[in-house]
Amino acid sequence: MSITDKQTKIYVAGHRGLVGSAIWRNLQQRGFTNLVGRTHSELDLTDQLAVRRFFDEEQPEAVVLAAAFVGGIMANSLYRADFIMQNMQMQCNVISEAYRHGVKKLLFLGSTCIYPKNAPQPMKEDALLTSPLEYTNEPYAIAKIAGLKMCESYNLQYGTNYIAVMPTNLYGPGDNFHLENSHVMPAMMRKVLLAHLLHQGQWQRISRDLDLRPVEGVDGSCSHEAIKEVLAKYGIYDNRVVLWGTGKPLREFLWSDDMADASVHVLLNVDFADIVGTPRYSSVHYGAATDGAVDRNHSQGRGGALPALGEIRNCHINVGTGKELTIASLAGLVVKAVGFEGYVEFDASKPDGTMRKLIDVSKLHSLGWQHKVEIEEGVERLMQWYVDSTNG
Repeated sequence: MSITDKQTKIYVAGHRGLVGSAIWRNLQQRGFTNLVGRTHSELDLTDQLAVRRFFDEEQPEAVVLAAAFVGGIMANSLYRADFIMQNMQMQCNVISEAYRHGVKKLLFLGSTCIYPKNAPQPMKEDALLTSPLEYTNEPYAIAKIAGLKMCESYNLQYGTNYIAVMPTNLYGPGDNFHLENSHVMPAMMRKVLLAHLLHQGQWQRISRDLDLRPVEGVDGSCSHEAIKEVLAKYGIYDNRVVLWGTGKPLREFLWSDDMADASVHVLLNVDFADIVGTPRYSSVHYGAATDGAVDRNHSQGRGGALPALGEIRNCHINVGTGKELTIASLAGLVVKAVGFEGYVEFDASKPDGTMRKLIDVSKLHSLGWQHKVEIEEGVERLMQWYVDSTNG
């Protein structure tokens, strides 16, 4: 089912985040005008009754589930219960209400951290659940695996049209630059920039930076010594930056607007039948019972795991570039973008995380989409965005 009507009501859960905001912009650029979004203060997606009331009132025809509780290695280590519980609650609430309200198309956003720590590289979709996960982000990964399996299982049992996409490491406008819980690239950019500003004695810019994004409660009104002390905890010194790990891990990065374009391409043009590759799903039932109750007899799905039909799994789609670089090489690009002339060191006593995490994007390419922004251009663009957002 291609979505062609620009008046289709599309609910974007998490429309203020890096992922959701990029998807929102992409839909607007394509001419979609009936978009629905709610901030966390307006709608707590972990509250089942609140989510039900929202679907009762808005009755969206399509849903993009981009809301998530996310963070880097440090946050994943500290808040393991929050990462699994909050993500599972949001996913269960939105997906179940989407089915209850007869949503025609749902796009679930996951992450390539779903793959085993030692999965063969590049990672194909069928590497899922073949060996243990990386320990540091295991709770988040398990939640995302559950989400994609919900989509897959609803499709198989109820004949729905829920698609799961797994983007690689994302970066772009609106990224999270808070040092306590940001991902590798924005954290690295901010660290290098602050070390550069410390060396230049640009305290006005440093203060403005900390006013916008305080570090452990320290903002621009604090003393220079207090600022230096808290920045040092994160490896930020005058003309010197210390980064976690060895710098040897390889990572793949995708510009957020490219991710959004791929995701919207899938939402608008790709059906479950296209992924499964079987005529069994060429005619799909989208509705639930009219009284809002789940009617399990009113489905045209396969009706469960019938052996005669074979096993259908790994129906999610990798979204990325299929290209990688080392963390040390990324640091080199950031240093160049900042104009930093100091020193970047790596603390090998800190964890590296997974040593290599490259995805196979042949399925995505076969569905008609490829990335546009290369990493060199993207780093320059994100650095400029961060400087502009800090300078006001």
